[in-house]
Amino acid sequence: MPNQDILINWSPQETRVAVVENGAVQELHIERTLERGLVGNVYLGKVVRVLPGMQSAFVDIGLERAAFLHVADLHGGNGGPRPDARPEGLPVPIERQVFEGQTLTVQVIKDAIGTKGARLSTQVSIAGRMLVHLPHDNHIGISQKIGSHEHREQLRTRMQALVGRPEDGGGGGFILRTNAEEASDTELADDIAYLRRAWTLVRERAQTKPPGSLLHQDLSLAERVLRDLANEATQTIRIDSRLQFDALKAFGDTYMPGTVSKLDLYRGERPIFDLFGIEEELARALARRVDLKSGGYLIIDQTEALTTVDVNTGGFVGARNFDDTIFKTNLEAAGAMARQLRLRNLGGIIIADFIDMTREDHQQAVLAELRKQLARDRTRTTVSGFTQLGLVEMTRKRTRESLAHMLCEPCPTCQGRGQVKTARSVCYDILREILREARQFSPKEFRVIASAAVVEMLLDEESVHIVGLSEFIGRPISLSAEPTMNPEQYDIVLL
Repeated sequence: MPNQDILINWSPQETRVAVVENGAVQELHIERTLERGLVGNVYLGKVVRVLPGMQSAFVDIGLERAAFLHVADLHGGNGGPRPDARPEGLPVPIERQVFEGQTLTVQVIKDAIGTKGARLSTQVSIAGRMLVHLPHDNHIGISQKIGSHEHREQLRTRMQALVGRPEDGGGGGFILRTNAEEASDTELADDIAYLRRAWTLVRERAQTKPPGSLLHQDLSLAERVLRDLANEATQTIRIDSRLQFDALKAFGDTYMPGTVSKLDLYRGERPIFDLFGIEEELARALARRVDLKSGGYLIIDQTEALTTVDVNTGGFVGARNFDDTIFKTNLEAAGAMARQLRLRNLGGIIIADFIDMTREDHQQAVLAELRKQLARDRTRTTVSGFTQLGLVEMTRKRTRESLAHMLCEPCPTCQGRGQVKTARSVCYDILREILREARQFSPKEFRVIASAAVVEMLLDEESVHIVGLSEFIGRPISLSAEPTMNPEQYDIVLL
């Protein structure tokens, strides 16, 4: 297991976390205060309107707009028990379950979008490190992605023993997440205790707080470091804020006592991300090209449907023969590729185009290296073998927005194409547009306003054509450079 250090850079507007393993940055997490969603938050809501025609209700949870609660998201845990269905097999109408002025403990399951308010559920679930607690249920659920049926049943038996019987104070159900597959009984028991404490606090606050109050908020990124990222391999968790250090220490003392000793307050004068080279790594993680130590490089392109990774030898010529050169480049690329997927948080379908290898043993060795490096990724990844075209197909579960989507937006000049028309192409577009306008209108003069590069070309290399067009249409054409215009932008003014 690699040695791991976690660095937390905190500011009022943004929290950034870097996971460093054996001296190399493997993961980057960013959370911005203004962009933090409400999904997972639990509120004490007040029903302000019931709409029988829509089988829904609007609930005030203290936000600008009332939130939306559909009959399908109601659970018997709020407002007393109810029958699952009417005799004819239809759901119980919402007007028989909730009424205006009623207070409900509700959880946001979908953030507000546009003019629509947030969507709510009364089936509350609280996520832990390995488990999800369902306070209103009593069953034990196991993720279908965990091992075989026999293994899931073994986990279920262990969990039932740890949870206990409802009459013994062991109420509530639990779902085992995929990262609980290899968890010990101690780890599972700690998570059960943490989740039950969290639910007890929700119930206590619901008894004392007014409607519209926030009862439970999903953990901040800094807190999720202790819950989700820290493990046995973690040596230190350095944070550069005294305020957050004290808050994390208090949180750890209550819920994650095993991680408190790893917390360390960074007091250096240089910014923590500068000192450990994280800023440079962050900039490289947004680049299209990733250079390898051997002289080869990767080209990473993220599209709507999938992500492609292309491997090139570049300047690497160090091996004894061409096959060895390709093999060594592909081996190094496999490790770099696995790291970049984690670093950039690339998910969905991923196609890797390694340099063609003629030997079967070389292909299998590269695949083995790729799988070995991906095994360190906490996000589930599946890798297929080489296709007939020599491509490797893989999938990686989407957990959050990729780094590029979080930090960047499409270029306003090229609109995400990655290229713009040449100045000469824009010149010819302008000439065609002037001719089109001259056939419809008869102004005294045509004035072209364009970028400096386009105007310069029209005055120099394309001057013959613009003079010829002016003579052909019988109208003068003047040129004006506008520094703020992008290379493809232009305007033709009729004077």
